Amino acid sequence: MDSTGQADPADAQPSLSLAAIESLADIAPGDWDRIANPAGAEYDPFLSWNFLQALEESGCVGDETGWAPHHLLARNDAGEIRGALPLYLKFHSQGEYVFDHGWAESFERAGGRYYPKLLTGIPFTPVTGRRILAAAPALRRALVAGMIEAGRQWGISSWHVNFPTEEEWAELGAAGLLQRIDRQFVWSNRGYASYDEFLGDLSSRKRKALRKERAAAQSGLEIEHLTGADLHPEHWDVFFACYQDTGARKWGRPYLNREFFELIHQRMADQVLLVLAKKDGRYIAAALNFIGSNALYGRYWGLIEEHPHLHFELCYHQAIEVAIRLGLDRVEAGAQGEHKLARGYRPQPVYSAHWIAHEGFRNAVGEYLERERPAVLADIALLNEESPFKAPE
Repeated sequence: MDSTGQADPADAQPSLSLAAIESLADIAPGDWDRIANPAGAEYDPFLSWNFLQALEESGCVGDETGWAPHHLLARNDAGEIRGALPLYLKFHSQGEYVFDHGWAESFERAGGRYYPKLLTGIPFTPVTGRRILAAAPALRRALVAGMIEAGRQWGISSWHVNFPTEEEWAELGAAGLLQRIDRQFVWSNRGYASYDEFLGDLSSRKRKALRKERAAAQSGLEIEHLTGADLHPEHWDVFFACYQDTGARKWGRPYLNREFFELIHQRMADQVLLVLAKKDGRYIAAALNFIGSNALYGRYWGLIEEHPHLHFELCYHQAIEVAIRLGLDRVEAGAQGEHKLARGYRPQPVYSAHWIAHEGFRNAVGEYLERERPAVLADIALLNEESPFKAPE
């Protein structure tokens, strides 16, 4: 695919040549990471070459799984990479966490062909982060314009940008993409020195409930935190067994294989926190987190033996304790889950943007989103009223 986008003359940006690559193995890790995680920006482990290429190398994404990489690179006249889009040709809507299955069914009932579509996002990872990977707004506009033109040239039904930053979401809306809002629950660090100090911000009833819950969860268990050189293959074997059990019950087939986690162990052990629960000398549950520069990201968890409140303890309470100890701003614990509210996680808007080629279908989806956005924001406001935190004095 080749197209040309002209940057804003006021920014004195050179013209860009846009082309897709079918594997991150075709680009040097440093070249990708310089664009994806530039100096001075918040480090996002999921945008790193190590994470995205591990998905490809392990076969978790690729033609056979319906996630065909088509990453878009923008080069200047000297051949230097100035911007990029993580991009996938999708043949289904699984593993995205922004649900458009109803759109697909409606379009195909009307005689259209929804798949394949294009997706800019991180596979199997509902985490907000940069998606239009260029520093200057003019470069981002050129990338978006080039991507839309590529979609037209390819005859693609739609291009979707999942979990962009709010700034990018506004820019995508200005470029004509349809704007969607959903919600997630995020824990925010108010400069707490300890977990008990955090509990002090909660109402007395909620504080007592969480202490009781944690006591029951920890009864008879040892909790371990492992990262970096402390992680060994046997720990990953335990985690993967737990992940397979829970993943099979939630999705029917877990998205990620053992090879992926082995690659993560080799490449990103220092950006990983594995929380393990041991009973009578045997591991029974595990939760995997990734560590960013300002956030702890809870991703996958599982258990091989039931124990009261263990999910809440490993995934939410332990994550808060670690974030406080590391001085991180927040814990992002993934999609959905109103049960997180009672444990100090507050609802926040998350975003997606959608380019749809067919005018009639685009108008219909746009009308739907015009109704959906205020309903989601009203839901966030209502949930905030149920917050466990003390009322402001």
